[in-house]
This record gives sequence, structure tokens and C-alpha cells, in this order.
Amino acid sequence: MEKRSKKSQQENTKDLSAEEKIKAAARQLFTKKGYSATRTRDIAEAAGINLALLNYYFRSKEKLFDLIMLENFGQFIHGVRNLFNDKNSSLDQKIENLVDFYISQLIVNPDLPLFVLNEIRSDPKKLQARGFFRDILRKSYFMQQLVEELARQKRTDINPIHIMVNIFSMTIFPFAAAPIICYVGELAEQEFIQVMEERKILIPVWIKKMIAAK
Repeated sequence: MEKRSKKSQQENTKDLSAEEKIKAAARQLFTKKGYSATRTRDIAEAAGINLALLNYYFRSKEKLFDLIMLENFGQFIHGVRNLFNDKNSSLDQKIENLVDFYISQLIVNPDLPLFVLNEIRSDPKKLQARGFFRDILRKSYFMQQLVEELARQKRTDINPIHIMVNIFSMTIFPFAAAPIICYVGELAEQEFIQVMEERKILIPVWIKKMIAAK
């Protein structure tokens, strides 16, 4: 009985290792090549397993992609929530940190914006995105600081939600529209990334001017 239990544990460890290898390989290939250009055979080869084993664990490329994107989105939410509720940083620092975090994460996970938008459109409850954004817009320490700053400057002409929407759109939209931006701007992949790195500096400047403008 004990021998059978040890054997079962070893098999579970082996299975978990294989799953993690597949996910690590898929994450790397999806990031590098995108969803469409990545084949399940490529993932299997990168993970050092056969294609049948990959199909056994994840059934399809779509299911594997969804799983990885959900994990990435969970990490993204956790990071954003920590930044929004950091009581040791000023409003200006939060804006800079948030923009830097958003862009850095999306450079690594360029498919994440479209994945999230598609999931929200097909099933808003699946990612619990509505509750997440509600918490940010109404309950975060960042929102408290923003409301206080607008009141200090007597900015009764602007709803703080506009500032939040601008931060989201100015950081996330370029990644969702990356193909057309690269086409119109004649940008190679590395040139696009360089432009996004420049936006880490520019966007906080623009946001701060929106808050202060009269």
C-alpha cells in the first residue's frame, strides 16, 4: 500500500513537471511569435515532449493559450492592486509606477489586452473584471489621492474617472492596435517596443498636465 502511494506521488510529480514544461514553452512562444504563428508542434518540441502528450494535457492550442492568459491576467491584477493601494507613494509616483508597470507587462504579454477584451465581451463574469475595475475606480487609495488632488486644485470640471480611463487607454490601446501602428508608422518590432518605452516617460507628463490644466 505504501509502495503504491509513493509510486502515485512520483507519477503526479512527473505529470506536474510535464505540464509546467508545456506551459513555460507555450508562454515563451506565444510571447515571441503570437497566438496565430505558434503551432502546437512547436510548443511540444520546445517543451521536449511529444505532441500526443501535449494534447493529453491541454486538448488544444486555444485551451493552453486561455490558461496562460488567465494566469498572466491574474498576475497583472495583483500587481496593479498593490500599486494602487501603496500608501507610501504619492499620486505622481503612482502614476509613474502604474504606467511603467502596465507597459512593462504588456511588452512581455502583448496578446493580453485583446484576450481580456474578448473574454469580457463573451463572458464579463469569467475574469470578474467588472469587480476589479470597480474596486480601482471607487475604493483604491489611488482614487482617494486623485479625488483629493482634484479638490485641492478646485477642479470641479473633471470627473476623476476620466483620468483613470486615460491612463488605461494611453497605455493599453497601443498594444491592442500594435499591427496597424507598426504598419502606419513603418515600425519593426524593436522600434515599436522603443516607442512604448518612450511612452513610460511621456504618459505621466500628459496625465499630470490633465490634472493640473485649467
